[in-house]
Order: sequence, then C-alpha cells, then structure tokens
Amino acid sequence: MLRAFIAAVALFIFTVTAFAAIGAKDITSQEANSLISKNKNVYILDVRTQQERQQGYIAGSVLIPIDTLERRISEIPKNRPVIVYCAVGSRSRIAAQGLSKNGFSEVYNMKDGIYGWYRNGLPIKQ
Repeated sequence: MLRAFIAAVALFIFTVTAFAAIGAKDITSQEANSLISKNKNVYILDVRTQQERQQGYIAGSVLIPIDTLERRISEIPKNRPVIVYCAVGSRSRIAAQGLSKNGFSEVYNMKDGIYGWYRNGLPIKQ
C-alpha cells in the first residue's frame, strides 16, 4: 500500500515537471470572470469529480474529470479559448498544460480554483 502511494506521488511529480515547460497561462478567478464576460465563446472546463461539482460550479462549464480527460479530449474544441478549473488550481494546471501540449493554442489555468471564485463573490450554480 505504501509502495502504491509512493508510486502515485512520483507519477504526480513527474507529470507536473513534464508539463511545466508547456504553455498555459495562469489567471485568477477574477481574470477568468472578466475573460468570460468579454468573450462568450470561452469554453469553461471543470476537471473536478462529479461529487465536487455537486457542491457548486461555474455557469456554462463542462465537467470532464481529470481522470477521464485523456480519453475525452476530442470533446473540447481546439478553436476556442479554454479556461480550466478545479478546486484550488492544482489539477487544472496539469490539465491545462496537457491541453497545450495537445495543440490547444489558448488555454488558461484558473490558479485559485472554484474556491477563489467563491471567495471573490462570483456566481456559483448549484
């Protein structure tokens, strides 16, 4: 069990390191809200779990949990800006970097996550 945990942590660190050089822009929840307000064509990607989403989500966002992203990547339009979010910005950063690596040209990681969105008083759907 400890071996599995260590392997999972090592894989996570490797993934973060591997994607670190690939470009997705980190933005705050306030910057994301501004971008969404100015560009109705933005694709908002929620990479949390279904259980997390039930606690609240950004209107217009699409749920593709990070553990299904690789096989569902074709569902995300490459010709639109993509804002990726999770709870606090960790999983979304990995997902955003992965999208950039796969040819998505305008990808944003909401670095403070849905918690930052909530803390800033921005609207959440239930």
